[in-house]
Amino acid sequence: MTFLRESHIVFRRQIRMNLRNPAWVLIGVMQPVLYLLLFGPLLKPLVAQFPGGADNAYTFLVPGLLVQLGIFGAFFAGFSLIGEWREGVIEAERVTPASRTALLTGRLWRDVLQLFVQAVILVVLGLIMGMRGSFVGIVVGILITLIVGGACAAASNALALTTKSEDVMAPVINMVMMPVLLLSGILLPMTLGPTWLQRLSDFMPFRWIVDGVRDSFAGDILTSSVAWGLITALILGALGTWWGTAVFRKENA
Repeated sequence: MTFLRESHIVFRRQIRMNLRNPAWVLIGVMQPVLYLLLFGPLLKPLVAQFPGGADNAYTFLVPGLLVQLGIFGAFFAGFSLIGEWREGVIEAERVTPASRTALLTGRLWRDVLQLFVQAVILVVLGLIMGMRGSFVGIVVGILITLIVGGACAAASNALALTTKSEDVMAPVINMVMMPVLLLSGILLPMTLGPTWLQRLSDFMPFRWIVDGVRDSFAGDILTSSVAWGLITALILGALGTWWGTAVFRKENA
C-alpha cells in the first residue's frame, strides 16, 4: 500500500506538470497522424500486393503507427527527467524515504496514460478514415502498445539519468530509432524486402510486436503472432523497469 501511495504522489505531480502544458500530448501524436493522413493514401494502391492477403491500407498502417507511437513517443520521456535532475528535483526525491521503484513507477504511469490518450486519438482517426478491425482486437493491440511504451519510457528515464545531457541522449535515441523504424515493418511489410533483410529483421523484437498488433487488429487474437508479440512486450517491460529502477537506486544518480 505504501508503494502505491508513493507512486501515486509522484504520478499526481507529473500529471499536474503535463496539464500546465497539454500541447505536448498533441505534439506527440502529430507524427503518426501525419503518416496516417499523408502516407495512407499512397499505400492504398500497394496494399493488395502485400503478402498475407491485406485488403485495407489503414487496417495495415494504423497498428504499425500505434507501435511507432508507443516506441518513439516514450523514448523522449526522459528529456523532462534531465530538466528535473538539473533543477535538483530528483535529488530532493531521493532523500525522502520513498521507494526508488515508486519514483520511477509514478513517472511511468504518467507516460502510459499519455500514450493511451494518444493511441485512442490515432485509432479513432483511423476508423474515420476507413480502418476495419474488431473491438476486442483493437483493445488487445492497444494493451500491447502500452506495455511497450512503458518499457521504452523506463529505458528513456534510465538513459536520461545515465547521460544527464540532452546533447548526448538525442543522438543515442536517433541511432536506435533508425534501425527500429526500418527493420520492424512499421510502414511496409518486411516480406517485400530481400531475403537478407528479412533474416536481419528476425532479430528485431519490435517486428514481432508489430506483427502481433496487426494480427490482433485484424481480429486474429488467438494466434502465435499475437502471443509472441505480447511475450516480447512483457519481456521488454520487465527489462526496462529493472534498468530504470537500478539507475534510480544509484548513489550518483
